[in-house]
Amino acid sequence: MISTGTNAALAGRPEGLEQLRSLLDTALCALGDAALKRNGPVAPGGPEAAVAAVREVLGSGRFLADEPSAQRVQALFEAYATWSVDLTHPSAVARMQCAPTAASAAAELLAATLNQSLHAWESGPFALELERRLIQEMASWIGFDAQADGTLTPGGSISNLMGLLFSRDRALKDTGEVSATGLAGRPVRPRILCSEAAHFSVARAAGFLGLGRSAVMKVPVDDRGRMLAAEARRIVEGFDADEVPVAVVATAGTTDHGSFDPLPELADLAAEYGIWLHVDAAYGIGALFSPRLAPLLDGLDRADSIAFDLHKFGWTPASSSVIVVRDRKHMECLDEQAVYLNPSDDETFGFTSLLGTSLQTTRRSDAFKMAATLLTVGREGMGDWVDTCHELARYAASRIAATDGLELVAEPLLTTVIFRCTAEDGTTAADESAFNAALRRKLMTDGRALLARTKIAGPDGTPRVHLKLVFLNPTTTEADVDALLTDVTAMARELGRQETAER
Repeated sequence: MISTGTNAALAGRPEGLEQLRSLLDTALCALGDAALKRNGPVAPGGPEAAVAAVREVLGSGRFLADEPSAQRVQALFEAYATWSVDLTHPSAVARMQCAPTAASAAAELLAATLNQSLHAWESGPFALELERRLIQEMASWIGFDAQADGTLTPGGSISNLMGLLFSRDRALKDTGEVSATGLAGRPVRPRILCSEAAHFSVARAAGFLGLGRSAVMKVPVDDRGRMLAAEARRIVEGFDADEVPVAVVATAGTTDHGSFDPLPELADLAAEYGIWLHVDAAYGIGALFSPRLAPLLDGLDRADSIAFDLHKFGWTPASSSVIVVRDRKHMECLDEQAVYLNPSDDETFGFTSLLGTSLQTTRRSDAFKMAATLLTVGREGMGDWVDTCHELARYAASRIAATDGLELVAEPLLTTVIFRCTAEDGTTAADESAFNAALRRKLMTDGRALLARTKIAGPDGTPRVHLKLVFLNPTTTEADVDALLTDVTAMARELGRQETAER
């Protein structure tokens, strides 16, 4: 039974734990029922049905109602489970969004119940020390030594922001302490280099940091979206005297091709000119777990900072993002002494906090669920799962290449596959793009498959909408892939017939 109003209990109390057991049964039943009813990766009906589902839960009332309702709470659980994407379904291949392990989901529940924070020792002593230990081990994965440090963040975008914050302060220190005095009046033009395929968060971070989006210089890429190191060098060598290179941002695992920028060459360039090298490995970090794919990350140990997510390719719930820095001295710009949180005498006696490692004050214990997955799956298991997803992508690519009406862009480097449904001769690029976009929406609306989309230049150089599959579920089988592609081609034929009939 769900207790409401003044009978609602705090989760950690004995009476709260009893209510939690009951609520957990309700939640698990909702999950089981939704899986039986859904019959696909998402409930059918599209946006209108999702809006209607929320409206049905609320009825004519409000969230903060005068009369709390146990029935509405149960309805909320059921609707949330029904209208959530089933990331374990083999046709849920739209996003870099993995299904978490059962151990990490249980850890998430325990973390939420205890609600620890990392801004003061007394807010979460075990959670605080657990994160310290996890960061140390993650730094060792990369090849960093004991001088390394880092923190967990809400996502890869914030990790990239922090990497560029450290690089900004280092690059501009000769003209004054940026974090203390700001950017106004400095006689320099900051520059950040990243590829044309880099994540949008790089430019956004430049804006947040006062450098301006115009400080970001996009380096040309090859046909797989990899930065051309020679072009990056040409740009750096052509800088005027007042142009200051703040950072080279390399991508390890681009969002479309899953490509890896040439890290050794970019590390050479950064070292030669004294430029900070930040690597956005939010997706590509998965390769590190696989002995077969790890060479894709050669040169990663030469970076100054690295961002990566285990909620993309690490089977933990979001958010599970990390920023690791080669030398902790570059995190000093985050140092903050708050007399009510980390007084110096407490710090001296070991009652330390993590306030000086993060942009946040109150912060979740995300290391707990990450540790649960790592301890459960292990190094070999993580590598096996990564390899399985890679092989699934390769299999899907081979099936697409062999299927009439489908065109593969390139062999997958990691676990993403880009393709398109081809149109009849004489069809314009715009019409073909509209067809692929409509196909994707129809598959989602019917609840049959969740695919991503992007734009890739076609044979004539015109950007066209392409479809993208992202394999992060190691329980998917080749038969599941066949069924998914059968659905895609069948829906393409159905839409094609409709378009012909409407002409």
